[in-house]
Amino acid sequence: MTKPAILLTRRWPKQVEDKLAPLYEVTLNPDDQPLDKAALVEAMQRFDAICPTVSDKIDADILSVPNARVRIVASYGVGYDHIDIAAAHAAGIAVTNTPGVLTDTTAELALLLMLMVSRRAGEGERELREGRWTGWRPTHLMGTSLSGKLLGLVGFGRIAKATAQRARAALGMNIAYFSRNPAPDDTLEFEAEFVPSLAQLAERADVLSLHCPGGAATRHLINADILSRMKPGAFLINTARGSVVDEAALAEACACGQIGGAGLDVFEREPLVNERLIGLESVVLLPHLGSATIETRTEMGMRVAANLDSFFAGQEPPDRIR
Repeated sequence: MTKPAILLTRRWPKQVEDKLAPLYEVTLNPDDQPLDKAALVEAMQRFDAICPTVSDKIDADILSVPNARVRIVASYGVGYDHIDIAAAHAAGIAVTNTPGVLTDTTAELALLLMLMVSRRAGEGERELREGRWTGWRPTHLMGTSLSGKLLGLVGFGRIAKATAQRARAALGMNIAYFSRNPAPDDTLEFEAEFVPSLAQLAERADVLSLHCPGGAATRHLINADILSRMKPGAFLINTARGSVVDEAALAEACACGQIGGAGLDVFEREPLVNERLIGLESVVLLPHLGSATIETRTEMGMRVAANLDSFFAGQEPPDRIR
């Protein structure tokens, strides 16, 4: 029996690539460079499955190519705003993602960004590495304690709840959140308060942390108006999607001291980053490390493998996107 032919658009952890090899005709990307649109169009006609990452834009032009062979797009990642789901459905192509496995690592990174920006850790490391540190002194690089401060969560899914639990237990923060609907009583363990509007949450939060999906509905959800409502010393944290934040407005808010700073792991035009943000000491910038642990990246790949195995066995993939 002929094995299904699959394309991995980037290099994956070796353990996952080794698992797939006996079951599929696997084509790897040895250079680990992004594939252009022409390569993805060609792949639609050569493979039974494409396994993209969140950095691969799988749009309607790609999904509707004539004589397409691909029957499933098994994405490596939880977000799927890089895939035109409607176009995939119209073409009869299944789409899957990898939910759940990123929860803990992304929540950990959200806390890392909160601590880095509030304690000015990025500034301090740059000063030390560049040989500008002259020694300890009482008023040097004084930051802000997070204990007793209000963490405002935009969105209240798995990652937001994991972030809330850690912020409450480890840092002693108070928790509030904005989402389309109040969460059930399982939030009582960290006493999360529902706030009915984003504007109200922005006005109250000492740290505003984003945990909402990407896409047209949330593009520039954090804009000049919302930033103007935040406290002068408040911090913005984004581990969700870069498109949620108007980066030009954020750069202006940080540069003029309208807010205290920001910690960002995702960007509007990755891998490009707004030049003004790069030049701001009050902004911590990380290269999309939310899920970047050996354990999580391996589990993400195994989740893709499980979706492929089910699909090609004629069963419903566990993480099919409807």
